[in-house]
Amino acid sequence: MVQGNGHEGATFGISRSSGWGFAENAKKDALRTAGRVSDLLVDTVNSGVEESFINEKRIELEIRTLVSIVMRYTKQTNQWLAASHSLNSALKEIGDFENWMKTMEYDCKSINAALRNIHQG
Repeated sequence: MVQGNGHEGATFGISRSSGWGFAENAKKDALRTAGRVSDLLVDTVNSGVEESFINEKRIELEIRTLVSIVMRYTKQTNQWLAASHSLNSALKEIGDFENWMKTMEYDCKSINAALRNIHQG
């Protein structure tokens, strides 16, 4: 047996043998409490991770949806550009035809005037 100054355990009115039991119980309680705290912390972190994972999946789904929409709009825009180019080409041809007709009209008037001059003269 270890001898001390006589104050071990006596301060609290606990004998040395019952003090060790108290310490063991306190240690077990502390470990259980620490385990519960650890579980709560893990659950808290996991719920945040789970929420982040769910948000990531939602964002990925939305990105795929937006990419699909952008591709559809790109295709539609390209079709509009092709139609616009065709329309511009047709208008240019009409303008070229109109200019050709004006030139032909002028040439016909010139020929007509020349024939009149020859016929009168």
